[in-house]
Amino acid sequence: MKSVIFVLLAALIFLPASVFADEPGDEILGVWHTTDDKSQVQIFRVKNQYFGRIISLKEPNWPANDELGMGGKPKTDRRNPNHELRNRPIVGMQFMGDFVPLGKNLWESGVIYDPEAGKTYKCKLTLISPNRLKVRGYVGFTLLGRTEVWTR
Repeated sequence: MKSVIFVLLAALIFLPASVFADEPGDEILGVWHTTDDKSQVQIFRVKNQYFGRIISLKEPNWPANDELGMGGKPKTDRRNPNHELRNRPIVGMQFMGDFVPLGKNLWESGVIYDPEAGKTYKCKLTLISPNRLKVRGYVGFTLLGRTEVWTR
């Protein structure tokens, strides 16, 4: 019996550490608070790509003095260039996706949609620390864009 336990313990010791590790790139999975804490975003993985959806808004309804008369109603994607999508709710919307891990703490080849502007941008993500994520949306080149830092 002692020899069986010894063999099992030895096998555990010599297994590669990668057997116990998450998939490369999974460090960004979870819930993030956007800049100014306007919303919470859940980043999730589908196969080898990473996506994000808005799971809550600090102000989920349009203000009482809304210019389009939507005061008090849940916010929708009303600035979307596709007229068919303008009534979809902001909460629950998948607004970023197609990110692939490229080296340590970097995800690229993704896109991010800004529902406040109704525009889609190229995007890259950089994990600054375990609880801080730099989100860089840009047009064409990374020099032409905007950076936000999200926190867990």
